[in-house]
Amino acid sequence: MAGLEGIRACVFDAYGTLFDVNSPVQKLATEIGDKANDLARLWRQKQLEYTWLRSLMGVHADFWHVTGDALDFSLEALKIDDVGLRDELMTLYLKLDAYPEVAEALQAVRAKSKRTAILSNGSPSMLDSAVRAAGLEKSFDMVLSVEDVGIYKPSRRVYRHAMQKLQIQDAPSICFVSANSWDAQAAAQFGFQVVRLARSGGQDDRIPGKAAARIETLAELAALLA
Repeated sequence: MAGLEGIRACVFDAYGTLFDVNSPVQKLATEIGDKANDLARLWRQKQLEYTWLRSLMGVHADFWHVTGDALDFSLEALKIDDVGLRDELMTLYLKLDAYPEVAEALQAVRAKSKRTAILSNGSPSMLDSAVRAAGLEKSFDMVLSVEDVGIYKPSRRVYRHAMQKLQIQDAPSICFVSANSWDAQAAAQFGFQVVRLARSGGQDDRIPGKAAARIETLAELAALLA
């Protein structure tokens, strides 16, 4: 696999890339029962859809609000009527499990003298909670939220925000890492050198943008950096 040249900073998507968005439902799977997998899938699907729809409508709400709306829709659609469960799931979303290799992989990237950052749809408070819960406070030079821009990924304004905050003038100097194909491809189309994290395989979306590299675990990332 070809390496990436001229990288000054690695910028990571958070949800699905660093943090397991399915972990709240998994932890309550016994209580939820045979609808657990459907709930995890639909909740994530509607969460993403609502970010895109709100961006197109020009009616922004932060990711905590969107996540709650998506969960409410999913519980109603699946006919799961349990207010206590709803509150438990939202609380667990603030403390998502980091994937097992994340901490060591970030350390390896920083050992190559690359700056590290998160660029996420998450609100600042959500990201702060997730980073602290995972013990990753010292793993990033900065944690960037779309709340500073007022629109969700894949808006070009969000990727440009990362360049501005990192004070990097040329987009190819940033390695962007995401497990979400739409995010990875949009960032590549913007101009970043993108590494697509294919944790569970999956094909690329039929949209512009092509990743420079594809890995199956973050443990492979540092080896790509010159």
